[in-house]
Amino acid sequence: MTTDSSRTSRSAAESISTFKGQERALRADRLGTGGLLLSVLAATAPLMVVAGVMPTTFAVMGIVGQPLLFVVLGTVLVLFSLGYAEMSRHVHNAGAFYAYISRGLGGTAGAGAALVALVAYNALQVGIYGIFGFEVSSLFATYAGLEVAWWIPALVAAAAVGVLGWLKIDVNARVLGVLLVIEVLLVVVFDVAAIADPGREGLSLHAFNPDTLTGAGVGTALCFCIAAFLGFEQAPVYAEETSRPHVLVPRVMFLAVTGVAVFFAISSWALTVATGPSGIVGTAQEQSAGLLFSLTEDRLGGTFTDVLHVLFVTGMFAAMLSFHNVVARYAFAMGREGLLPAAFGRTTGTSGAPGTGSLLQTAVAVVFVLAFALTDDKPTGDPTAPVLRLFTWFGNIGALGVIVLMAIASLSVVVFFVRRGAAGAQAWRLVTSTLAGIALVVIACYTVKDFDVLVGAGPGSSLSWILPGVIGLALVVGLVQGAVLRARAPETHARIGLGNEAFQLEKEAERTP
Repeated sequence: MTTDSSRTSRSAAESISTFKGQERALRADRLGTGGLLLSVLAATAPLMVVAGVMPTTFAVMGIVGQPLLFVVLGTVLVLFSLGYAEMSRHVHNAGAFYAYISRGLGGTAGAGAALVALVAYNALQVGIYGIFGFEVSSLFATYAGLEVAWWIPALVAAAAVGVLGWLKIDVNARVLGVLLVIEVLLVVVFDVAAIADPGREGLSLHAFNPDTLTGAGVGTALCFCIAAFLGFEQAPVYAEETSRPHVLVPRVMFLAVTGVAVFFAISSWALTVATGPSGIVGTAQEQSAGLLFSLTEDRLGGTFTDVLHVLFVTGMFAAMLSFHNVVARYAFAMGREGLLPAAFGRTTGTSGAPGTGSLLQTAVAVVFVLAFALTDDKPTGDPTAPVLRLFTWFGNIGALGVIVLMAIASLSVVVFFVRRGAAGAQAWRLVTSTLAGIALVVIACYTVKDFDVLVGAGPGSSLSWILPGVIGLALVVGLVQGAVLRARAPETHARIGLGNEAFQLEKEAERTP
């Protein structure tokens, strides 16, 4: 017979085990399709892409066919998503990329991918602080007559993002959603205005002509444009926080990548329509990031343009918040599986948020903002230094890291299903993953080859190898960590990529008498 004391002991043990499981698991059922889609799309920062990335690509690369590039890249990323989304039905882990790579290529490869992901998404998030601070300081100077150093609004934003990182994801989703919807609506208004009032060449479709993609700048233009898509691949990061990850994650990924491709293709075409295809490169070179605002001033007036400037800032804030959430969840997943200290693998407070990872990302952001504030613009007196260095350096480091992760993940998808004996059933997805992987490797090679162009450095600059070397170093260090764990802590190595599944097994073992 079981005594009352033994029942009490068993009940207490189960309660402790469950509590541990909750600490090591993100709270489920907190995101539906809408919340997940908004959280993912916010990272694309549509207004930042239309006002910043597109004019830069036209000006630096001289490629008129940028709209066609978005269609081409959208096709590549849809091919990538077919296998990636199918794998999301089998793997639910806040570590996303590295979890998938672990399942396909093993724990050591997963450890390397984990560190690359942590570095890449941190770099993307930190890089936005430069352009955010510069734009906010410009707004103060224009509308309030105040001279505010760029790093002050950047640090305020870092604190605000850090606080929101501690809150529930549904709060963050509402913040992101409102900002995103307004951004998109304003860009759509411009698109309609440009099409209704085209430049001297009328509604020309010349920008979609394949002949516009000839020239030495096409490969580098692909690097610029693929950065505009970054964010759609984040959907699996939130898989543990959805009620039906096997349904919602693939759905959101396809909605995101196709929506982004169509939206950016139309918006970049609208820019060519407004100036005329023959004039877009010259106009972009002359006006740079002011191109969109100049065109809206002419067609929609000063008030609309002023609102656009403000939404440019809020859109960047939304992107920072989105990347912050992703970094926090990667840190949580890595802490839970022994790749970071165990403190990172615990949720905090009543919100169930990955609070320690949130603190880590905030600390990293503050350190780099302060470092650039102290050393970057004072020697030259150049007020655009934080934009040209913090934004371009870190943004391109992050973009390269994500491209590398997508290429490796494509290979991992193939290996995963082959090892499971599902090659026949998944044959067409294996083909699409292979094609996407090849295309992504080509883009990664162009990115490394032309990194000096991407960051505005001279041909012989050491930055052309130091900056992309950050991703290479992260990969090597991660692989070494994985190899050491395999030799010295095989149980920890075996958990890499399993996420909460490993701890569910531990709970079952604890409950076994």
